[in-house]
Amino acid sequence: MIKKIQLFTLTSLLIFCLNASFGSDTLVIKGSDTLGAKMVPQLAEAFKAKMQALGQNIAFEIAAEGSSTGVASVIDATSEIGMSSRDPKEKEIAKAKAKGVDMKAITVAKDGIAIIVHESSPLESISLEEVELIFSGDVNDWSAITAQSGSISAYTRNTSSGTYAVFQKLGMRSRDYGQDTQKMAGNEQIASEVAKNPNGIGYVGLAYINTPGVKVLPIDGIGPTSGAYPLARPLYYLIDGNKALSETANSFIGFTFSPEGQDIISGVYFLPLY
Repeated sequence: MIKKIQLFTLTSLLIFCLNASFGSDTLVIKGSDTLGAKMVPQLAEAFKAKMQALGQNIAFEIAAEGSSTGVASVIDATSEIGMSSRDPKEKEIAKAKAKGVDMKAITVAKDGIAIIVHESSPLESISLEEVELIFSGDVNDWSAITAQSGSISAYTRNTSSGTYAVFQKLGMRSRDYGQDTQKMAGNEQIASEVAKNPNGIGYVGLAYINTPGVKVLPIDGIGPTSGAYPLARPLYYLIDGNKALSETANSFIGFTFSPEGQDIISGVYFLPLY
């Protein structure tokens, strides 16, 4: 069973030591595009600026290639912090244990997977059942659910994405995606394609809902920033509990939980923890 560390249990693990003597370090962070495209880079820039003001030089290497790569990077020790928008799978946990890795998931923010369509769409809301029908391929023309006609272009994340897996579970009752769904590398690519295609529909994290040319559809009348939203999910940092964190990693995670860090999370439209 994966160990999830909540904010109130982090006292001994995450001590925000701005006065620590780091020297010149590079913190490697790999994984989820949802976290790594905007949120973590902005946290990293603010953290670096704070350290530089204290005479400390901190560098980051951030690779946003999907949650699966974040889990793998912690198991293989190619990053100190992994990023994931889904829970690690049982087979990943077993692989970690076999390599002596105690995988811990630290909840750092919350997200809603928003359904987006082209801004010209007549739809103002969509049901969870309709979401399932569209992305499973049971419905492939807009005339089935709206006065609009035309072949539906459904854009999804690729299979290494945590969002791909979470959406499949929460939005499709774990059904297979339709054969004609188009897999994209990241949230930005999905938003871009939907913005160009009047027949497009896709899903993105909250950081991308203000992309010009797209419209967000509430699900059964509930918007993606609501606590009752059916496609809400936690966002994680992953670490190896059997290894002591470097002072840089420890302080960066602490910075994420600080009021300044949580304000940055809010600023990219994710939901802060407090």
